[in-house]
Amino acid sequence: MAKEKTVYVCNNCGQESPKWVGKCPSCGQWNTFVEETVRKEPAQNRLMPAGMERAKAKPMTLDEIEAGEEPRTDLHDQELNRVLGGGLVQGSLVLIGGEPGIGKSTLVLQTMLRIPDKRILYVSGEESARQLKLRADRLAHTSNDCLIVCETSLEQIYVHIKNTRPDIVVIDSIQTISTESLDSSPGSVAQVRECAASILRFAKETHTAVLLIGHINKEGSIAGPKVLEHIVDTVLQFEGDQHYMYRILRSIKNRFGSTAELGIYEMRQDGLRQVSNPSELLLSQDHEGMSGVAIASAIEGVRPFLIETQALVSSAVYGNPQRSATGFDLRRMNMLLAVLEKRVGFKLGQKDVFLNIAGGLKVNDPAIDLAVISAILSSNMDIAIEPEVCMAGEVGLSGEIRPVNRIEQRIGEAEKLGFRRYLLPRQNMQGLDTRRTNIELVPVRKVEEAFRTLFG
Repeated sequence: MAKEKTVYVCNNCGQESPKWVGKCPSCGQWNTFVEETVRKEPAQNRLMPAGMERAKAKPMTLDEIEAGEEPRTDLHDQELNRVLGGGLVQGSLVLIGGEPGIGKSTLVLQTMLRIPDKRILYVSGEESARQLKLRADRLAHTSNDCLIVCETSLEQIYVHIKNTRPDIVVIDSIQTISTESLDSSPGSVAQVRECAASILRFAKETHTAVLLIGHINKEGSIAGPKVLEHIVDTVLQFEGDQHYMYRILRSIKNRFGSTAELGIYEMRQDGLRQVSNPSELLLSQDHEGMSGVAIASAIEGVRPFLIETQALVSSAVYGNPQRSATGFDLRRMNMLLAVLEKRVGFKLGQKDVFLNIAGGLKVNDPAIDLAVISAILSSNMDIAIEPEVCMAGEVGLSGEIRPVNRIEQRIGEAEKLGFRRYLLPRQNMQGLDTRRTNIELVPVRKVEEAFRTLFG
């Protein structure tokens, strides 16, 4: 008879403790310990995929290890392939996280139905087979190689895998899967950690790619212990606002590619559509004569695109002025406002400032600083910026315009969309071949020069 015991496990890092403590000694978080009932199994009885034995490994030198390109599966989705680093690596464990209703299951299902000549097992722990059928009909996709099974028991999932021998396994979602070796409920820290570790062993030993779908908790991180993100090979964050049509797929962790990549989708009635040229969709077609609008050239990963920065400055009706930013770091906006007041002389201390990145995007590129302060001053003075002007530049604390990286790609994107003038840091002019561009380049060194160029 297996001995049962109760332990307390940290939701954030997975640290175990025999008694409840307020502050986790490992990660330092408060009130993260939850009670779990576990049953310790002997080491030889730990859960292993059915019909598999652990291969014996021997130490080797680096010269004896064969290095080569990882074989990848083309998912027939340019955005997803880009974020993954060129495709789905065989034997990899990919975790896709997002808020409820954001479109995680829709993205994975429509991608799996497009892959030809690959046997796929889609394990659904949340939806019935009829619900998946209705979703597939709405997506207008069908595939004879995609097998659907509704199961929440990890042992039964391994039985289905042994019978079907799939090339790709999808589990929707990891919080609904449980193993019989533990008595705790599905979604608990112990269940999520044990199931993820067992699935990782299966993926590595059979070279089968596995996609896990995970939930987001109220703090914005993937539900379950933080160790879940350490176990998997790739963590993709699917984010966006349900009131906007655009969805962003970001790579937070990727052992087989870059973590700076970004994929953009548009939510439609028939599923998610890839946005190959986000600049044309993120820019409003007509903002001529409108103050508080500036166009910035941003880069996410290796992808340049233009975004519309909107600002509204008004007199503070109540005692304390309000500061609000959507899609931009609020602390950085406060820093830019301090630079405007100290270095340029604009008094914004008694005015409300609201900033918005159009389209529901969240941009971390510091090169949009110049567009942010230009939009703020445009709204403050109620003077519109010429619609054919684009800009990029990082603003320093002394009011200087600092150089940005990959300026050629930024200029090329603005030129492709018909912009005629481009404000850029003066230091970026060094080594820049101006003969290849048909757009007027305006180098600026300080914030004052940029404002004189924009507003005269």
